[in-house]
Amino acid sequence: MSGHSKWHNIQGRKNAQDAKRGKIFQKLSREIYMAAKSGGPDPSGNPALRLVIDKARSNNMPKDNIERAIKKAEGNSEEHYDEITYEGYAPGGVAVFVEALTDNKNRTASAVRVAFTRNGGTMGATGSVAYMFDRKGYIVIDRSTTDADEDQVLLDVMDAGGDDLQTSDEAYEIYTDPKQFAQVRDALIKTGYKLAAAELTMIPQNTTPVPEDKKEQFQHLVDALEDDDDVQNVYTAAADED
Repeated sequence: MSGHSKWHNIQGRKNAQDAKRGKIFQKLSREIYMAAKSGGPDPSGNPALRLVIDKARSNNMPKDNIERAIKKAEGNSEEHYDEITYEGYAPGGVAVFVEALTDNKNRTASAVRVAFTRNGGTMGATGSVAYMFDRKGYIVIDRSTTDADEDQVLLDVMDAGGDDLQTSDEAYEIYTDPKQFAQVRDALIKTGYKLAAAELTMIPQNTTPVPEDKKEQFQHLVDALEDDDDVQNVYTAAADED
């Protein structure tokens, strides 16, 4: 079975993300607020809220922060955020898909455009790169945390309802239909696996190597987008680094 491997890149960026933990918590609070506002404050009856709470916990977000965002949604707050996506190309022709949650569309659009143009990228029209990505559930099992061999993991993944399994020396990477993500995640946990990552994400259908002379500029673009308070997620079709 095959799939786009991203675990190596996730690990490589972990330290940089740790340094931005305060900003990550701020973005997660916004997601929690919106999920609770639209679907209710009880995660047992609000799958979207449950997913973002799980995401917050995986990022070590304090329980008080999570509860504060939910209580804010229960109150009379008039805050409202629009979900917007932006598309374009990074240096080297690498497709980039950006998800934002904003209370000011003009501000966010301007900031995203500046990030692209100042770092050698180009903005594209809606739909220009979205078709190159698939929405997937993504789950990682660190191989050091399980005694199960590859055949057993594959069997358990299939029994849980997973679509695809990719293996490496470090991890088992599992891909699911987004609608089945929570079911597969919960089934694997119940089976006894410890999950290193579990999230809904965008997976590129094909990847593009970043030219050596464009790598620094490419990274500056990704960093500039991720640093924006309104940007929730940045997905690229860059080929994995060895």
